[in-house]
Amino acid sequence: MMKHLLYIGNQLSKHGYNKTSIETLGVFLEVEGYEVMFTSDKKNQWSRMLDMIRVTLLKAKKVDYILIDTYSTSSFWYAFFCSQIARIFKVKYVPILRGGDLPNRLKNNPKLCQMVFANAYQNVAPSGYLKQAFENAGFTNVVHIPNSIEIDKYEFKARAELTPKLLWVRAFASIYNPEMAVKVLQQLQEKYPSATLTMVGPDKDGSLQITKAFAESVEVAVNFTGQLAKEDWWKLASEHDIFINTTHFDNTPISVMEAMALGLPVVSTNVGGIPYLVSNNENAILVNDSDVEQMTTAILDLISNKDQSFIMSQNGRRLIEQMDWEIVKQKWFSILQ
Repeated sequence: MMKHLLYIGNQLSKHGYNKTSIETLGVFLEVEGYEVMFTSDKKNQWSRMLDMIRVTLLKAKKVDYILIDTYSTSSFWYAFFCSQIARIFKVKYVPILRGGDLPNRLKNNPKLCQMVFANAYQNVAPSGYLKQAFENAGFTNVVHIPNSIEIDKYEFKARAELTPKLLWVRAFASIYNPEMAVKVLQQLQEKYPSATLTMVGPDKDGSLQITKAFAESVEVAVNFTGQLAKEDWWKLASEHDIFINTTHFDNTPISVMEAMALGLPVVSTNVGGIPYLVSNNENAILVNDSDVEQMTTAILDLISNKDQSFIMSQNGRRLIEQMDWEIVKQKWFSILQ
């Protein structure tokens, strides 16, 4: 018997934003035979929340499960309202814990979080980090299901000899600390004047212009591509050798997983769910938040150590192969019975 799902999340790629899980996981589930309704693709945040509430009110009684991408900041509110509508209609709902700062939300709004998460059919944590944080807060209905990708779509290129060509892929937002990438390039060019940095992603909060202005002020040339389709940045990745992730907060970023699938050694800040996703010095290198010098040193070590960079490239691919949809989907099937 076909299961009917309502998936609530930020479906915004048509407005020039990166695709989020609603447009990847949702499509995977459709291919597996689930009937999936989606909301919302409204660009304005308030209009989007009202649309989500409207659709939930209209469709709640017509579906078997409601999936809710759940973030930690202002987008938390649509998860709150839609989950409470699901409770009223006695429909099973599943918050998918996307926000890297959700542990602080648990501390700051315990009553609201109890209403959302304690009453959920299941809470799905894409990272061990959030699973542990929720269990520490007393929630027992949490299951770990990692973000997934279709590994066959990623052409692996082993990196045995690295050049100082850096790639950064993320939305430009202050929480992702894009200026750090420019500072790393600036330091790297002291030893490798030909070092380059390509930054891929749409603007989210004005950070793109701030980062461009900062790069100009320190006279560092950066290639800003703007938003690119996945296939385009995958192709671009083959021309780069090191992927850097500079974020202040994180859960399990798909772009980091994709970089590893493509064979790019990853150097990342050790925040949020990142240390739960990768193992330091085994399949990635982790540095402290905002530590430009430490990240630069890690990149220099990779460039000078061919054996380490080759092993890290191989190990990264092996790790992500365990997150292929063909493996991960079985965990979703066990929930959406």
